[in-house]
Amino acid sequence: MVFMVVTYAVLAVFFIVDLFVIGRRPHVPTTKECVQHIVFFVVMALVFAGLMWFFAGAKPSIEFLSGWLTEYSLSIDNLFVFVIIMANFAVPKNLQKYVLSIGITIALVLRGIFILIGAAIVERFTWVFFLFGAFLIYTAIKVARGEDEDEEFHENVLIRMLRKVTHVTNDYDGRHLRVTHDGVKFFTPMLIVFVTIGTTDLMFAFDSIPAIFGLTKDPFIVFTSNIFALLGLQQLYFLLGSLLDKLVYLPAGLSVVLGFIGVKLIMEALHGNSLPFINDGKPVAWVPEIPTWLSLVVIVAAIGGAALASVIRMRQPDAPKLDETKNVEVAEPSEKQ
Repeated sequence: MVFMVVTYAVLAVFFIVDLFVIGRRPHVPTTKECVQHIVFFVVMALVFAGLMWFFAGAKPSIEFLSGWLTEYSLSIDNLFVFVIIMANFAVPKNLQKYVLSIGITIALVLRGIFILIGAAIVERFTWVFFLFGAFLIYTAIKVARGEDEDEEFHENVLIRMLRKVTHVTNDYDGRHLRVTHDGVKFFTPMLIVFVTIGTTDLMFAFDSIPAIFGLTKDPFIVFTSNIFALLGLQQLYFLLGSLLDKLVYLPAGLSVVLGFIGVKLIMEALHGNSLPFINDGKPVAWVPEIPTWLSLVVIVAAIGGAALASVIRMRQPDAPKLDETKNVEVAEPSEKQ
């Protein structure tokens, strides 16, 4: 219990420092600043895993590492959409870090609620793993086929409602959320962007949260995995920038991870089966159990392999170049004969 309280306190300090100390001055982070932040949070995640190993044993520690790597990988994929959102709302470059900080904080709160609800459902209705597993396998197939990619941003219902009930200006005014014109108070587009980043990330959580519940049932590990995955995400956004489209094999790696966890969830559901139309409502004993360490190996191999293959692809002479004006890949023009 003390370990959990101290963990939450330290993570809260991380977010407060990021929002009110580092983020107090609107600016575009330098490459050095981004690398330092990312390395710091990765090291902190590894330190946390080591402390979990020391205080709770190897199994929870490996579950955290598996969950953190999965969430981090899926969060990197989310950056594609963040790029589109920033462009769609014409967010000034020097305000994007601040926008991401607030948006990710909102996302974290929403994810926390989602995790609590998910944990309660999983504890009471074990058959829900069948649904989670089938959904993840379906998502894995979509990602592998490229059907999950969407180059356009679509406002969700909450954003459309917000536009109808509030007065929003067309221009930004620094970090101000509200401004006054001719005695009338208006919200700046900053409000819309905050809510958009937060709710869009929650939409992605419909994939990632069931995935991590396939690796661990402990809400504490689920939540801390999400926090460490979101920490440093904004610096990763600036560091990768236009290189996101160069990670051509990342979707393949993610599809393998999602598919593997989906199968693992279904196998676990069969182990604790209580549905009357499956094996007469009895657990299916012959189904093998996938150990935690194997999950970690598969995740590292899939994501690491996808990243390595993408780097090799980038170094090839015939690799497509990035059109920075459109943020899409274009083929190299052929030479005239």
